[in-house]
Amino acid sequence: MHSTSRHSRRIRGFTLIEVLLVLVILVIIGSLAVVAYGPIRRGAFIKAADAQIKAFKTPLRAYWLDQGDYPTTSQGLEALRTQPSDLAVPEKWNGPYLDSEVPLDPWQNPYRYENPGKYQTDWPDIWSLGPDGMDGTEDDIGNWATVKK
Repeated sequence: MHSTSRHSRRIRGFTLIEVLLVLVILVIIGSLAVVAYGPIRRGAFIKAADAQIKAFKTPLRAYWLDQGDYPTTSQGLEALRTQPSDLAVPEKWNGPYLDSEVPLDPWQNPYRYENPGKYQTDWPDIWSLGPDGMDGTEDDIGNWATVKK
């Protein structure tokens, strides 16, 4: 006859302390992941804005070939999508030069456009306000600057 009793064969569950310890560990791991995600996301947004600004080059060149100049500051990038009403020779507009609406930057702000540019004499300035959403700060991303990390 076996001397083991029914009580010793019973499956033992987790204690409240063990469950709480596992929860604390999971919260710590989760908070570390969230802290690491912020800089990665910021860097990805900066690179995406830089890529989009560079992508405006081809449609702007096509506009220039048709019109002989780039859109004015008041016409802006929207001139690549819809024909401006103040064109000198409207018949030369062969747009739309963009297949879809002018995109917003990764922070959901419109891209800024200025022609003639302050930073380049032969090319319009195009920039994003960057993560802080304020113009003229060091985190602005423009076609005249390198990507900041």
